[in-house]
Amino acid sequence: MRNAAVRLAVRLAWLLLALPLAALASESVKLDRLPSDVSPNDPASLQRGAQVFVNYCLGCHSANYMRYNRLADLGLTDAQILDNLVFTGVKVGDLMKIAMDPRDSREWFGTPPPDLTVIARSRASGAGSGADWLYTYLRGFYRDPTRPTGWNNTAFPNVGMPHVLYQLQGEQELKTEVVLQPRGSGKKEDALKIEVHKLALAKPGTMAPAEYDRLAADLVNFLAYVAEPVKHYRQQLGIYVLMFLGVLFVLAYALKKEFWKDVH
Repeated sequence: MRNAAVRLAVRLAWLLLALPLAALASESVKLDRLPSDVSPNDPASLQRGAQVFVNYCLGCHSANYMRYNRLADLGLTDAQILDNLVFTGVKVGDLMKIAMDPRDSREWFGTPPPDLTVIARSRASGAGSGADWLYTYLRGFYRDPTRPTGWNNTAFPNVGMPHVLYQLQGEQELKTEVVLQPRGSGKKEDALKIEVHKLALAKPGTMAPAEYDRLAADLVNFLAYVAEPVKHYRQQLGIYVLMFLGVLFVLAYALKKEFWKDVH
């Protein structure tokens, strides 16, 4: 029993030491910020993101905790949802599942593609929000002949997923540049040489870079909505609750003064 307790204590100590290292590793990638004009209160952005999601993502990635009819929050009717966002004959109240068998996907891709319902929340870290990570990821694919799919990603090195939006964005290449960082003496020969990796567009796609960035932002906006559909309502409700508590505090303080006026 004593040896078992010692081993458990050692494992816990190693875990506590590893946590800061894991946090640093998760923050090693510099994330691009989602454009500030992308808002969860913009129905047009969310509708476009939903259209991109069902056309390019839903074939492999499910959203098992989201129902189609919940997209009515985006300003769509059930008929519009069925006509524009449902292609498999399911009912409007069904979950956003996929037909791919997990065993087949494991054989084809090495691992089943993850469910994307809460991906925008699970990818949040000290380096930025989950939306920032997704925005960087969607813009970070580049050609890599050493990978089985021919693609790699700056935000997710050695990713198993191919770039399904490459026809829209085009093909990028990862180029390495040497940058000189001055040191104490300020002399060029004493400068520290640092390798900087940058993405360059090798073959343009059907969209201009700014157009593709906007499409990626709209898709991320939709995924952030799917991760927490009631976020906007919760925030509004929180404001009303705080206002109610403020009024209640004033009334409670007045009542307290009335009860204790003879004592004081």
